[in-house]
Amino acid sequence: MSTSSPLDPGTASTAGSNGDATTGESGPGVSSTAPGGEEVDTASLIAQLDQDRLWLLRQIDSGRWAEWRLDLAALERELGQLLDQARDRGAC
Repeated sequence: MSTSSPLDPGTASTAGSNGDATTGESGPGVSSTAPGGEEVDTASLIAQLDQDRLWLLRQIDSGRWAEWRLDLAALERELGQLLDQARDRGAC
């Protein structure tokens, strides 16, 4: 019997997350299509990533995965910086 990893994107995302969305080579504001055929725009993808980043931060702050705390905190910071850059460039 296999169990999913606590860091598995399918289980680590917040409710309603679509971790399988494809983005391709699209520019700012250009929509892409998720596997289910629904349109996903850049702003929605950035908003979902920001929600996932906040979820990760809450998990780190609550003491979960203590042995990976430093690595996960660095990942969270880098993701936050990337999302800030995307917003600054007018991607959403």
